[in-house]
Amino acid sequence: MTPDAREAFFTLHRDLPREGPGTPDDVHWALAQLRLSGDVRVLDAGCGPGADLETLADALPEARLHGLDGVEHFVNSAKERVARFGPRVSVSQGDMSAVTGPYDLIWCAGALYFLGVTEGLQIWRKALQSGGAVVFSEPVLLSTPATDGARRFWHEYPQITDLDGIKARVDQAGFTKRAHRMIVGAPWQAYYEPMQSRIDMLRDENPDAALIAALDENQQEIDHWMAAKDDIAYALLIVSPT
Repeated sequence: MTPDAREAFFTLHRDLPREGPGTPDDVHWALAQLRLSGDVRVLDAGCGPGADLETLADALPEARLHGLDGVEHFVNSAKERVARFGPRVSVSQGDMSAVTGPYDLIWCAGALYFLGVTEGLQIWRKALQSGGAVVFSEPVLLSTPATDGARRFWHEYPQITDLDGIKARVDQAGFTKRAHRMIVGAPWQAYYEPMQSRIDMLRDENPDAALIAALDENQQEIDHWMAAKDDIAYALLIVSPT
């Protein structure tokens, strides 16, 4: 990414509440499935601007939490977002492949694909407390063969599979799938609505060529989702070492 393109990306994404689809309900569902409470240690890997980290901290008032992201811009946003929790919630810039732990829960919304499901889980195994779990979301095909709309939307992620394919990658890592839910429809709208508003606002501010290119690219993504919203999903999985 060129410096101009990078600056355009952050101009567009500045102050967006999330960097991917999801809602607090996803966090609460996972915590209820895990029956997690008390003085536990939680990592939000790829925390972005801190939306899920904030929800985790609210839901686990005795927990010690850490948010990790590779992008300084998002780290700074997340720090501001969770400052009200004091020292029990921290955020740092770093590499998801270098976490140590031990953690009772590693939460990773829409970022594990950077490492690969199998590869990431194998790396994180050593960072889990005994009895710990990983909760992650991963692009998923709701039908095979994929619909035309799903193929258009996921064209930059050719390794996408159906749920069975994700489970096979989990099994290969030596983990067991404990539960899952689909993130489809409203959680995606919650992500794209603020982005659409920001695109519309920035178009009225005489953007330069780099920013126009970023706006056009993200508008196309939104348009592809709008055209096939019932076919576009993440799977949210709870997994534990076998």
